[in-house]
Amino acid sequence: MSKIFEKRAADLGIILSDEMKRQFSKYYEMLVEWNKVMNLTGITEYEEVYEKHFLDSICIVKAFSEKNIFLSDTTKKVIDIGTGAGFPGIPLKIVFPDMDITLLDSLNKRINFLNAVIEELGLSGIDTIHGRAEDYAKNQQHREKYDLCVSRAVANLSTLSEYCVPFLKRGGYFISYKSGEVDEELKDAEKALSLLGGKAEKVVKFKIPETDIGRSFVIINKIKSTPGKYPRKAGLPSKEPLH
Repeated sequence: MSKIFEKRAADLGIILSDEMKRQFSKYYEMLVEWNKVMNLTGITEYEEVYEKHFLDSICIVKAFSEKNIFLSDTTKKVIDIGTGAGFPGIPLKIVFPDMDITLLDSLNKRINFLNAVIEELGLSGIDTIHGRAEDYAKNQQHREKYDLCVSRAVANLSTLSEYCVPFLKRGGYFISYKSGEVDEELKDAEKALSLLGGKAEKVVKFKIPETDIGRSFVIINKIKSTPGKYPRKAGLPSKEPLH
């Protein structure tokens, strides 16, 4: 277990139990092992994984505290869109075990990895979906059913919003993990957000302690229902972003 990670988590107000430490250690081992046979991450060095994947994932607490998210007694329903190797969803589940988390990814091999991690770590209240966001956002079991949507996926904010906002209940939040400056991207996404029923409330910018990694969390509130025609059919949100 990385002592640096433990200290930086504590700096964020997250005190890791022995069980959480065990889970992170096992997660790291599985990530590196499975990465030998499939492309999960380009980062495999021990401290780097803890910093650039695990710590980065849980840094979202900076955004939570800004908006008083997760300060209620009810378990929150969360969906992680384009989760890849499980970031940020699995680290969030480890440190916030009461969250009810769904991990969505379009590649079945990654879903197989995530299911193995969930079983090995003994996590409950977390499930996986193999599919595209554009399809599942039309599914009545998932459309407008979540309190929070998170995504570390690499896409412009207009495209990501079309993937993510339809999953949210009114009053829910979409928090997008972005690197560095996002002002122009946010301006370009204003029209898309308006069409989708979302509104950008705040951008929380900070550096991960003792690193040069800059993060911007874009906090988007769902203020009205998303019209039924969104998201558009698979492939269109990325090819022709709303603007």
